[in-house]
Amino acid sequence: MPESIEPLRDEPFEPEVLQSDLVYEGRVWDVRSDRVRYGDGEIVRQYVDHTGAVAILALDDDGRVLLIQQYRHPIRHRDWELPAGLLDVEGEEPLAAAQRELAEEADLVATHWEPLVSSWTTPGGNDEMIHIFLATGIASAERPHDREDEEADIRVEWVPLDDAVEAVLGGRMHNGILTIGVLAAAQRLRDRG
Repeated sequence: MPESIEPLRDEPFEPEVLQSDLVYEGRVWDVRSDRVRYGDGEIVRQYVDHTGAVAILALDDDGRVLLIQQYRHPIRHRDWELPAGLLDVEGEEPLAAAQRELAEEADLVATHWEPLVSSWTTPGGNDEMIHIFLATGIASAERPHDREDEEADIRVEWVPLDDAVEAVLGGRMHNGILTIGVLAAAQRLRDRG
């Protein structure tokens, strides 16, 4: 049996980028096409150049997780998600962005924040890294946030964490960030005993 790699981790690798072109400049993110020296040859790859994002696994004192549901046009669904948002404010740290997003999307604040897990969402198609935080000590924000577009009709539900895990594993909820956050939070709580 082969030996395992200790510690198991992703490895940075930076081949020479021979050319990088902006193919599409979007309001939120761009599309790039890179020509890269790879091995003895060259490859061309197009990808979404993303700002990065944060998500919040808000857990109340009763062990319930905050889920939001909103319309997502590319999948033509109102999917269940964790509150989340872009790292699109110049110089804003991920924790500050997470605190801002929880207030903006759910009108909530938290007294305790800790990193839960970070993940590349779709590394074959974009460079988005999302940082998921565990937020506890939940309270209402001082004033509600004005919402528009898809955020105007966000549905907010507090769901027992075990029910969310069951829905993910049962194939009833498919959002990748929600899946990662719910399973990571369940494991974190199990580890704490």
